[in-house]
Amino acid sequence: MSIPTRFRAFRIHGDDGHGGYRSGLESIALDDLNPGEVVVKTAYSSVNYKDALAGTGQGKILRRFPLVGGIDVAGHVVASTDPAFKEGDAVLVTGSGLSETRDGGYAEYARLESKWVIALPAGLTLREAMILGTAGFTAALGLLRMVENRQTPDLGPLAVTGATGGVGSLAIAIFRKAGYEVHAISGKPEHADYLKSLGASAVLGRDALSTTRPLDSARFGGGLDNVGGPMLASLLAQTAPYGNVASCGLAASPELHATVMPFIIRGVSLLGVASAGTARAIRDEVWRRLAGDWKPDRLEAICTREVGLDGLPEVFAGMLAGGSLGRTLVRIGVPA
Repeated sequence: MSIPTRFRAFRIHGDDGHGGYRSGLESIALDDLNPGEVVVKTAYSSVNYKDALAGTGQGKILRRFPLVGGIDVAGHVVASTDPAFKEGDAVLVTGSGLSETRDGGYAEYARLESKWVIALPAGLTLREAMILGTAGFTAALGLLRMVENRQTPDLGPLAVTGATGGVGSLAIAIFRKAGYEVHAISGKPEHADYLKSLGASAVLGRDALSTTRPLDSARFGGGLDNVGGPMLASLLAQTAPYGNVASCGLAASPELHATVMPFIIRGVSLLGVASAGTARAIRDEVWRRLAGDWKPDRLEAICTREVGLDGLPEVFAGMLAGGSLGRTLVRIGVPA
């Protein structure tokens, strides 16, 4: 397949001498992209909180400029110097330096390092892979870390904070599919029916995680925390003996004011989830699970919005204003 001389991309600049931090659609050439062994015609990407921070400059995400935004990408190989991939192969990449140190997925073509390229697993379409994207990968990685540390359903329900966002929505669906009872923690009671439709058996307000005691009644078997701050400390204080809490976000605060009581009295474990730089072997295992026994039953219900590249600024603004619900899919190389 021939690659056009120029194509559209959502590019981010940070050159202070030429207008400062700015982003938007541009026409670029393949040689404007970082080197890589695999060139992909992009079908879909997605919008994550990190993308909104990067695209608006409200977070220091990019380490070099200019870069194409988008930490997720899925499409078909059009050229490869790595024999592991051939023209026509369906592939995906999430994280792995995209829109941080390398050009990302918000372009009609992406040039990628083959060491991070994942062959689309049987059981997933490109569209489904990007509804999952980094958000689903993060949720599943959190569960994998918990399971590897002996988390079981009989320890009690798993709490999910920031439940209406992309990671939270997918965590509910993934954890339920894996056989766990899930309690959604959300400050948006108007979305209770949505959260229950994904598999939450209970939808609790933020006051459920408002205790300031170093230890409280063991209410949860563990959980996935997207917000940090006091809610994470409260979740630790309410986790059952030898339960696990996976920390993957800081939507409320990067700080954690807690005591060692949950750790030394109940044996609770706090597990970090760093999805961007996950080792390849773990990355492969997570995607194998997401295409198999952990694949959510209602992925399309979690995809609450679909936009083209020109719709990104509006999505970023809404996400940073706290208006996230489910996942936003970015349609790039697929007809509307």
